[in-house]
Amino acid sequence: MADEKKPKARTPISLAGTFISSAFSASVAEVCTIPLDTAKVRLQLQGKALAGEVNVVPKYRGMVGTIATIAREEGTMSLWRGIVPGLHRQILFGGLRIGLYEPVKNLYIGPNHVGDAPLHKKIAAGLTTGALAIAVASPTDLVKVRLQAEGKLPPGVPRRYSGAMNAYSTIAKQEGVTKLWTGLGPNVARNAIINAAELASYDQVKQTLLKLPGFSDNVVTHLLSGLGAGFIAVCVGSPVDVVKSRMMGSSSTAYKGTVDCFVQTLKNDGLMAFYKGFLPNFARIGSWNVVMFLTLEQTKKLFTKEVEA
Repeated sequence: MADEKKPKARTPISLAGTFISSAFSASVAEVCTIPLDTAKVRLQLQGKALAGEVNVVPKYRGMVGTIATIAREEGTMSLWRGIVPGLHRQILFGGLRIGLYEPVKNLYIGPNHVGDAPLHKKIAAGLTTGALAIAVASPTDLVKVRLQAEGKLPPGVPRRYSGAMNAYSTIAKQEGVTKLWTGLGPNVARNAIINAAELASYDQVKQTLLKLPGFSDNVVTHLLSGLGAGFIAVCVGSPVDVVKSRMMGSSSTAYKGTVDCFVQTLKNDGLMAFYKGFLPNFARIGSWNVVMFLTLEQTKKLFTKEVEA
């Protein structure tokens, strides 16, 4: 009788390996999807610019139309404006929020827990790592939004910033170092909520799928779990995302704070303004999650070894 093949297991991944694979995967996803993010930011900021205006035709219409307009007027590479601070952000924020999720979740469930982690513990871990990570990486988010917000300028009019590093230094010199953390409140809220929605839902959907007949820990399961995570994250996080983009898109004192921005947006633009750019946001976050989780699942294997179960 032929020997049965023994199932394979993998050695635990180190914290350093988790951080590196998380930062790398988040960066790959950022490069692939930032044109969609640029379109999302332009659509959200357009609502603020047109507030109170009558009979003004919006410049940007829909995700595809916005991308086409930017490419036609400013050049295709303008769709990747903000990629440098975007990568800064993903190395810091992505590495920390994703890399710390499993250790923090294990801390919350305790060493004596048996079985699957409860959903509320997963959500708590996502909220914690999202808030901690963005508190560190918030300046990169601000610079990214500022660079993305600038459209085509009239001839002879210089851009506010020549690049990412110039933006960091200019904001610090002209507005003060603390202004690099402008919009920290909504940014922490937004990223904690979206991080919890993404990581906890990916974890939960993957766990559920693996219990169904015909599913295994493969690319199809990772893809479906990533799409589910992206959809839930957008539904939950869109209102906070709009407030964050509007506060960060201007260096003026247009808003007194998070609550004032929320109230002004609701009063001037209506409730649906909080879901302005929903489709590009879902396309962006859904595709971002798919690319990130597919890359992450494969990259983590480079830091582990197969052993006999």
